[in-house]
Amino acid sequence: MASQPLVFGILNVTPDSFSDGGLWENPDNAVAHARAMVAAGADVIDVGGESTRPGATPIDTDEEQRRVLPVIRALCGEGIVVSIDTMRAATATAAVSLGATYVNDVSGGLFDAGMVTAVTHSPAVYIAMHWRGDSAVMDDRAAYDDVTKDVVSELEERVERIMDAGLEPNRLWLDPGLGFAKNPEHNWELLRNLESFVELGYPVMVGASRKRFLAPFGENPIDRDEATAVISVLAAEAGAAAVRVHDVGRSARAFAVRSTWQGDSDDR
Repeated sequence: MASQPLVFGILNVTPDSFSDGGLWENPDNAVAHARAMVAAGADVIDVGGESTRPGATPIDTDEEQRRVLPVIRALCGEGIVVSIDTMRAATATAAVSLGATYVNDVSGGLFDAGMVTAVTHSPAVYIAMHWRGDSAVMDDRAAYDDVTKDVVSELEERVERIMDAGLEPNRLWLDPGLGFAKNPEHNWELLRNLESFVELGYPVMVGASRKRFLAPFGENPIDRDEATAVISVLAAEAGAAAVRVHDVGRSARAFAVRSTWQGDSDDR
């Protein structure tokens, strides 16, 4: 029977993230929310200090670290598994030094030329996402001949560069980058063909949670959690290794139903 994906709980310690900006800016509130997500079924807490929504205002490394490092220090001190959501090598290095297990880089190493080298010289797992540009330009770059073939090809190029830098293959994960330089139909097409990414031979993470392409199922981002949970299960069926979600409880319960359906509620 297929195993269940890991659940990455999203912890945005930002003032301007698209669905929950400002809620968890205070470190104490952020840590409490992380604990609640773990209790609800999160395997990993993904801590991000910079919004990557279209049109978001960039921040510098010092501000990013001011936001994320106290939270990561506290969570790792409690034995919670942490992922750092960053495009910057310096922030990744600092987070891993505090105990972060994963480096989740939405740019796949294209934003900061030092990122792949930094991760290679660390013990962290590197999650490389498909990316064509930052928040200011990504929507203008959503043009493909065949979105699945093009994204697979571009990710394969990134894998080659990452492997050339010396990262062990068992420390690389991939993410097709839903919502990043993709329009709604591109996102659905990538989800329909998720097996194409799984077949590349690396664990695949799916990050659909509350994104704009789910607007037909909920006008407000928070109303898209049911659709997100359904996508979590469908991604599991397609072989995804992890899902990244805001509402951990819904996806965790959906996976529990899937396990019961499969006849093994202790499959994870």
